Amino acid sequence: MRPQALHERFLDAIEGERERVRSRRAVLSTGARITAGAALGAAFAAPAVLTSSRTGVAAAGATAQDFEDDLDILNYALTLEHLEHAFYRDGLESLGEADIADATDDGTFGLLSEIRDHEAAHVEALTGVITDLGGEPVAEATYDFGYDDVAGFLEVAMALENTGVAAYAGAAPSISDEAILTAALGIHSVEARHAGFLNRLNEMSPFPDAVDEPLTREEVLDAAGGFITEEESESTPEEGAASEGGEEAVTIDMFRFMPATIEIPVGTTVTWTNQELNPHSVVANEGAFKSEVLGDGESFSFTFEEAGSFPYICG
Repeated sequence: MRPQALHERFLDAIEGERERVRSRRAVLSTGARITAGAALGAAFAAPAVLTSSRTGVAAAGATAQDFEDDLDILNYALTLEHLEHAFYRDGLESLGEADIADATDDGTFGLLSEIRDHEAAHVEALTGVITDLGGEPVAEATYDFGYDDVAGFLEVAMALENTGVAAYAGAAPSISDEAILTAALGIHSVEARHAGFLNRLNEMSPFPDAVDEPLTREEVLDAAGGFITEEESESTPEEGAASEGGEEAVTIDMFRFMPATIEIPVGTTVTWTNQELNPHSVVANEGAFKSEVLGDGESFSFTFEEAGSFPYICG
């Protein structure tokens, strides 16, 4: 099986963000999945997996960014900017001003066109910097954004912009060159303005949190729920895996289960802790486990005594 291209992983991450937003609207009614004998990824918004095996484990979540250098970060950003620019360029052309105005208002098409132009400028700027530094800029790829109408287009746009904001915030601390960092922060702030505007168009708060959480490279790319594994290197127990009969923790925050991916051996106890004011619960679809409603700071634990797959939701 071929390694999954970076732009494809961004698309999966964007779909994960899109599903996360849907989960807010549905009061966290979408599913996750715990797999004992495979991998744990948990998310309110997309299927997630908890993996329990008899022989060993690997854990992955919010890890170091693991960028090779500033050029690697720049191409990471350029991959996302290519995707964003192509999304607006092709979507606005295919949907047309009249249909967008009918679904929103007369000024929306013009503002979305400005966002398209911003993304084109970001592509041009990043391409130029990478070339000047002697690197090879990544090229635009072919994308399938999966929308059928204006409402779907706006939903994808919101997910795309919020993913981009988190990606820049997570990558910025790894930038070593001050000039590149300044430029990246300038792009990040514009992307945040885009995200606020798209949130509002989707009848969501333009500023849902007092403090945004940055995402690491792997969190961005694995935001779809932990099912993207082709490009991941194999982990070993020395890389942070739980031991037989050990314990692992999952945080419930920002309407998500975190970390997104974790692998455990059978016999491990997983504890979910709610760390936000909204009440949540952890419920296996087939009845293997079910928590009470968890208030802020409350926890629920379950020990996985056998291998298997256990879909679950925030009930």
